[in-house]
Amino acid sequence: MNTLEVPQGQFTLNLYPIRKNEQLRAWDAADEYILQHLHEHSIVSDSTKVIILNDSSGALSIALASCKPCTISDSYISQQAITENLKINNIEPENISLQNIFQPINGIADLVIIKIPKNLALLEDELYRIREHCNEKTVILAAAMIKHIHTSTLKLFERILGPATTSLARKKARLVHCEVNLALVAGESPYPSQYTLDITGDVYSNHANVFSREKLDLGSRFMLEYIPQSASYNHILDLACGNGVLGIAAAQLNPQAKISFADESYMAVESARINTQQLLGNEPRFDFKVTDCLQGIKDNSLDLILNNPPFHQNHVVGDFIAWQMFNEAKQKLKPGGELIIVGNRHLGYHIKLKKLFGRCEMIASNKKFVILKSVNK
Repeated sequence: MNTLEVPQGQFTLNLYPIRKNEQLRAWDAADEYILQHLHEHSIVSDSTKVIILNDSSGALSIALASCKPCTISDSYISQQAITENLKINNIEPENISLQNIFQPINGIADLVIIKIPKNLALLEDELYRIREHCNEKTVILAAAMIKHIHTSTLKLFERILGPATTSLARKKARLVHCEVNLALVAGESPYPSQYTLDITGDVYSNHANVFSREKLDLGSRFMLEYIPQSASYNHILDLACGNGVLGIAAAQLNPQAKISFADESYMAVESARINTQQLLGNEPRFDFKVTDCLQGIKDNSLDLILNNPPFHQNHVVGDFIAWQMFNEAKQKLKPGGELIIVGNRHLGYHIKLKKLFGRCEMIASNKKFVILKSVNK
């Protein structure tokens, strides 16, 4: 189940975080297609300068480790997965340069490999970022499962980099081949973009991979009506913070409290940082953390956690992330500390919270969402 066999070798790859009875693989047919194509056409040697984008668990990076690729991701969890899978395969970490989306890229690439993300805004942003590190000899090879490649996908490549074509399908995956046209006038990246929150008139900036980038999502909008205020709150966490809208509201209502913002997306945390500074100033009580759920936060340190839990990680949908967040929240809350969440009614989060905390109170509900509170004993 966790052994990848490709022309570059045989590798053990796990999804992270590791879950019992995992039914999903840490790679897909698009990863296999890329590696097979590179082998069949002898595109890569140890001296090839390779940039890899959106490698979720390391299938591409580890198989091409002899090239010492630069692997770029907006996902902290993906970076952790690659790091752990390097260890399993006895590959030195120095063989892969792991970078987040904001770190500078050095030089011109011979080969750029892109796992096409579900979020086309992220793809657009990435194409603008890599354009200046390509020349007309750079090979651009992208791939995804067929259901994630659309006409709009090809149009992005053609508008920003140059002519693009797709391959024949193989195991429900396709390749996208793109030729770099340096004469193409691509314009400037539109990110970060902005929207005005009609409730307050505040302008929020959003990097390309931020959830609900174009407008405030309905769950957060509902939760804004129920952000609590108390002089007893010393430390509040906006968990899975996105652009920081919940934490900013909590900061405005609780000026005495330290406010932390945490998300596994570098773009989300940077958006929260920008918005907090623009709307509230650069105060020392604000803290920003890119992490997996609540890793790196002290036990028994939080008075209040605000959470709009995500229900997908990359292309995988489920409640496993929410379950992890709720478990870790219990560890990080002080006795008497509160976890307040918003979620779709049908997800049944109250069952999990009651099991963990012994009690779950419904603060409010509408036709689509519920707001729930549990108190740590």
